[in-house]
Amino acid sequence: MLELERRGVELRIFSVKEPGDEPVHGDIQLVRAKVTYLSLKSRGKTVLRANLSTACRHPLQYLATLFRALLYPRWSFLQSFLHAGYLANLLSCERVTHLHAHFATAPASVAMFTHHLTKIPYTFTAHAKDIYFDVKPRLLRAKMSHARAVVTVSEYNWRYLVCLLRPSQTKKVHRVYNGMDLRRYSDGDASRDKSPVPVILSVARLIEKKGIGDLIRACGILRKRERSFRLEIIGTGPLQTLLKKQVQLLQLQDCVEFRGPLPQEIVRQAYKQAAIFALPCVITADGDQDGMPTVLLEAMASGLPVISTNVSGIPELVQSDHDGLLVQPSDPQMLADALDRLLLDEDLRKTLGAAASAKVASKFSVERSVDELLGLFQLEGIP
Repeated sequence: MLELERRGVELRIFSVKEPGDEPVHGDIQLVRAKVTYLSLKSRGKTVLRANLSTACRHPLQYLATLFRALLYPRWSFLQSFLHAGYLANLLSCERVTHLHAHFATAPASVAMFTHHLTKIPYTFTAHAKDIYFDVKPRLLRAKMSHARAVVTVSEYNWRYLVCLLRPSQTKKVHRVYNGMDLRRYSDGDASRDKSPVPVILSVARLIEKKGIGDLIRACGILRKRERSFRLEIIGTGPLQTLLKKQVQLLQLQDCVEFRGPLPQEIVRQAYKQAAIFALPCVITADGDQDGMPTVLLEAMASGLPVISTNVSGIPELVQSDHDGLLVQPSDPQMLADALDRLLLDEDLRKTLGAAASAKVASKFSVERSVDELLGLFQLEGIP
């Protein structure tokens, strides 16, 4: 958003959720666009009045769109319809000419319903859990069919999405990698900030697909080898209590620290102080998986050697033994061997970290991503 605003694109932000108690990143304060929250929780009467106004303004379109929403008998889908009715009423007084939603879940539903109510075209970006776990293929297909274009963050995702569409529609799906603002990660001589005891860093929501349990088990193996290291885990999530118990069972309390959720500014400092970044992602039994984790891009942009797994779109980012190391998922022994290799070889850490930083600069800059996104909008005739 900041890069779009730097280029003179006028933005308007509509959020389907109210802010919670999560850390607020400093960069958010730099976004100039006005933000409106569509949540029913705090403004239910306002949302219902707006829906009545939309229904009076476009009665046939409102009823037809309501019928579409009722084809999927879920409260969350009806919520998205009500959000769309509120948004359509707001847009009647705005100069918005295009809607772009992030995630194929509720944001894309709201964009689709708003399109049906207002005829304003929409696109959306699909990431990972939203396409492999949260949204059923039939509903995902409907959202893609009505969209002007669909963006996703990896070739792996692209292949999955095009298989859901008719051959005549596959050209509307485009791969645009997430881009990094490299100015936030220019580190100069990063070695000055390193801890004397090598720090293995992981930044993740504490859920199964991130593989943090495997990382802790790998650290237990390293401890048996009498290696010197610290593991720092930034993030929170439903598995936090279980993972802390795992640390206690392996007697790793003195070398594993759960730092909780932190603002991006502090996370960037943690990258500078770490020696290795690890995120051993897995595909869960119910199919949930990452697309291309942003934290891997951040770590690589910071010049860190990264260790991850060869699942989903990660091999598109990390070339093993060139700009990082890839291991098999759910294999703590193989993960421990990769960590051990980097702990024992500082030159390898520097070589992989330098190559990682160069790759992100050449292929994953925010400027390149925004160029591709704006080019896509122009190609599709989106104002």
